[in-house]
Amino acid sequence: MTDPDLERWRLVLGEPAAAVGALGADGLARDAALDWLYGRDGDNDQRDVRRGGNEAANLTTVDWLNDINRLFPRETIERLQRDAVERYEITDIVTDAAVLQTIAPNPALLRAVLQTKHLMNPEVLRLARRIVEAVVRDLMAKMATEVRAAFTGTRARRPSRWKQARDFDMTKTLRANLGHYQPGERRLYVETPHFFSRTRKHVEQWQVILLVDQSGSMVDSVIHSAVTAACLWGLPGVRTYLVAFDTSVVDLTSEVDDPVELLMKVQLGGGTDIASAVRYAATLIEQPRRAIVALISDFYEGGSVSLLIRTVRELVEQGTKVLGLAALDQQANPVFDRDTAQRLADVGASVGAMTPGELAAFVAEQVGR
Repeated sequence: MTDPDLERWRLVLGEPAAAVGALGADGLARDAALDWLYGRDGDNDQRDVRRGGNEAANLTTVDWLNDINRLFPRETIERLQRDAVERYEITDIVTDAAVLQTIAPNPALLRAVLQTKHLMNPEVLRLARRIVEAVVRDLMAKMATEVRAAFTGTRARRPSRWKQARDFDMTKTLRANLGHYQPGERRLYVETPHFFSRTRKHVEQWQVILLVDQSGSMVDSVIHSAVTAACLWGLPGVRTYLVAFDTSVVDLTSEVDDPVELLMKVQLGGGTDIASAVRYAATLIEQPRRAIVALISDFYEGGSVSLLIRTVRELVEQGTKVLGLAALDQQANPVFDRDTAQRLADVGASVGAMTPGELAAFVAEQVGR
């Protein structure tokens, strides 16, 4: 029987580590699946790790997907699929109808679909939409509660007459009913439950304008911007706009309530004219002191930087809140042009990176003032 730790090292290193010991049937299958993918690295021979064999070369993409789903845990499957589409650009994972009929949706595949949907025929696009719908549905479920909680107020430390489970005050209830504890039964009888009150924010109408850079490096932020806009849509006191841009500006506000349709219309890649997008946002503003413009971009301006800086300065001076977000996703790890970002900060924009929940909290704080 193969030692699990030795087998793990054998799978990491590939054929050069054959002296570690023989692999069982499943181990050999895992080894072939890993060779099919990582054997593509041209420098592996020089590093004496994971050289591909003939068995791996004979696998089709469908065979490989079937094998990894049988042989590896879910987290590993998603990592392998992500490397396939992002590191090795194996596009048939998301452009082949036979593959799309069997593959399990995950965020890496959503990114791949958005980046390759222009290559798909109508039938493949229909199948790919299943991935978009499934991943967006999961994101909506996770983010909607977080976003909407920012607008429902915080629990206050005063009693409430309204008895709702979400506002149950466990600590105060236990203290108030300790006299009803029955040692023989090891049970506490609650005669008087206590609840928190919830402070409701007073809201007036605000405009929240999301400007989203469609360049290829911003794909995660594009996805989360679409879902965030959908979560903000219809909240009291908020009018949400979503505008995508590259060298042109496309107002997608009419699709905000359907993030799947919105994402299927986004065209990733191309140049970047941030100044034009910000100038368009300026034309949407009705009450400058009740407007938030969130510019989501890596700030690599292909247009006029001076025009961008001047337009942002004008927005700030008229009382508009301007956010420059180098990333809007769950990781909020940005890569961006620091010089342009600093110049935006110098004229009054708040520059940084946020998760969708942090953006929602910022909006709620402004709206509730």
